[in-house]
Amino acid sequence: QVQLVESGGGLVQPGGSLRLSCAASGSVGSINHMGWYRQPPGKQRELVASITRGYNTNYADSVKGRFTISRDNAKNTVYLQMNSLKPEDTAVYFCNVPTALFAYWGQGTQVTVSS
Repeated sequence: QVQLVESGGGLVQPGGSLRLSCAASGSVGSINHMGWYRQPPGKQRELVASITRGYNTNYADSVKGRFTISRDNAKNTVYLQMNSLKPEDTAVYFCNVPTALFAYWGQGTQVTVSS
């Protein structure tokens, strides 16, 4: 079992920045990939970014150049630095940790980009 606790969401103006954090606990030895998904209002959940234990990263085209995913393996924590935020980035953001048997999800944190 893996438990995920997210923090860092909130309300920000267009062009602003936010940093999300997700701390994993429990059976963390099995964790390789960690990632962030988001679900905009009325839409399906989509991948934002992912990172391997070896720091290989993958980004959705819509966030490339604006968002940066990183992780601290010693703290079992993944971060999402979001810069130049746009109204279309408004969504509930979820931390995700896939394992061989199960995909774990955080509780979600709301990010609202509005003036």
